[in-house]
Amino acid sequence: MSRSKPPYAEEFRQQMVDLVRAGQLPEELAKEYGPSGQSIRNWVRDASRQDDTRADEITTAEREELNRLRKENRQLREERDILRKATIFFATETGQK
Repeated sequence: MSRSKPPYAEEFRQQMVDLVRAGQLPEELAKEYGPSGQSIRNWVRDASRQDDTRADEITTAEREELNRLRKENRQLREERDILRKATIFFATETGQK
C-alpha cells in the first residue's frame, strides 16, 4: 500500500509538538501547515511518551548508588539473620524462651 503523501520530517513534527505545547490547537496548525489535526495530536502523544521514558531513566550515579544500597541491604539482612539465630541459640542454652 503506497502513501499518498511522503512522511513528514522529524524536525517538522517536533516543531508542531512544540507549537501545541506552547498553546496552539492542532486544528489551527493543521489548517496552516497541512497535516491533519489527528496526526499532530498523535505526534504530541508520542513525544509525551518519549519524554516520560527519558524521565524514568536513571543516571549512572543513581544506578551505582542503587547497586551499593542493594548490596548493603543484602548484608544487613544476613547480619540480622545471624543475630536472630544467635538469640535463639543463647535463649535455648540458658533455658529462656
